Amino acid sequence: MWCENVPAVRGGVAAVSVILYIAGPMSGLPDSNYPAFFAAEDRLRAVGYHRILNPARSLCPDGSSWDAYMRSALVMVAQCEGIALLPGSHNSRGARLERQIAEAMGWPVARLDEWVAMAQGAAS
Repeated sequence: MWCENVPAVRGGVAAVSVILYIAGPMSGLPDSNYPAFFAAEDRLRAVGYHRILNPARSLCPDGSSWDAYMRSALVMVAQCEGIALLPGSHNSRGARLERQIAEAMGWPVARLDEWVAMAQGAAS
């Protein structure tokens, strides 16, 4: 069962083994802000994270409802062990919900830059 193998990510323990979900604003932004999500995924991979859940890779067809996208996102959130927040996350209804779930579960939530710094610190 994966619950038994959730890695510790606080206190400098090898953060790169955590399954990260990228949370951020999409609704109403050009290209649904996908370029920012893909750039974040690339940045996380560059510092050693390889288990990344990116909602911009959702299987929802273009033009799906917010509800459909959130259902897909929540399936991903249920599989993660930490949340990486993009700029503007605090203004996103969906990202706030994803963050609330993670916090209620006791999973670490941090800005993208903080996850990058944590991985770089673990590597040194």
